Amino acid sequence: MPSKGCCRLAPLLAVLVLVLAGPAAEAGPWPRAPGTKFLSLSIERDRESNSYTGLYAEYGMDARNTLGFELGHTNVGETSAMIWWQRALDDGSGPNRWVVSMGLGGFSRDGHTDPVGQIGAAWGRGFEGFMGGGWMSVETRVKFAASQTEIEEEEEENVVYEGDALTYLTPEVTAKAEATLGLKPFAGIMFINQLRLEHRDDTGFSSKLATSVVRDLGGPAKLELGLVAPISGPGEAAIRLGTWLEF
Repeated sequence: MPSKGCCRLAPLLAVLVLVLAGPAAEAGPWPRAPGTKFLSLSIERDRESNSYTGLYAEYGMDARNTLGFELGHTNVGETSAMIWWQRALDDGSGPNRWVVSMGLGGFSRDGHTDPVGQIGAAWGRGFEGFMGGGWMSVETRVKFAASQTEIEEEEEENVVYEGDALTYLTPEVTAKAEATLGLKPFAGIMFINQLRLEHRDDTGFSSKLATSVVRDLGGPAKLELGLVAPISGPGEAAIRLGTWLEF
């Protein structure tokens, strides 16, 4: 159960996200170069055997605009898809990067399909020197889904939605904030550390620390291996495995 302090922080997080959000920012605050593409396939699985498999893609439309697509599936019977657009607010000349974004999609569960909308904003900045250089960023977003039937501890078609499995399903409202520190201490290797704060209308506030190592495999391919550890709120520790392609 989340602590009382975490519960008091949850409304503040939601307000912060709503204030900063503009026209879902999964891409981070750096627009993809015009005509370039990014593709990622990943799976996250916790020790209770709950899992999420995701396909993620980006395309650089021009110097300020990036188009993206996400397709996801959970082992507890939900499939989701979203198309999003992200626009840079700066001209790329200074040290700071600012973007806003929006996305539309839907998810299917138990034979029902519901629409989903997402808005977000992000800031980022690169740096040199420390641990070979790297970047830091803060991303916020809010996702709104259509009104749903209560699923907690409800049994349908021999599937029980309860406990940690709920964290892999889409609630009606989700507010997220993610602070990321990326380091490049060695050629061909990146360390990515991320603090994830989330408030859902079904399970409340949670926080997690995600750490990944990304290895350059040569050419456009990279391999990611990571661990997601809960700090507060519902959820179990999970392992993340993914592949990246940039071309």
